[in-house]
Amino acid sequence: MRIWFKIWKSNRLIKDTVITDESEDTRTHKIFRALEEVCYEFDLSKPIWLDATIAEFKRHDKARFYQDHFVEEVPFDYLEIEVIEED
Repeated sequence: MRIWFKIWKSNRLIKDTVITDESEDTRTHKIFRALEEVCYEFDLSKPIWLDATIAEFKRHDKARFYQDHFVEEVPFDYLEIEVIEED
């Protein structure tokens, strides 16, 4: 599985990375582990998955985490997560 993480500010891509997980773990575990890894890499607190975020991710394999998803203040408009390749 490959997951693309992008940080956007003022409609511009500020930072991005792709996390690859080839383990035999469940899809959910892979996504949570990749999110944890990217938060460490980008020095962010882990965002909260709201019901609307979960629903959007299930429908489109893509979700956005805005300021209200984070406990701390973030210096960007949103963090986008997108599954670009499934196992």
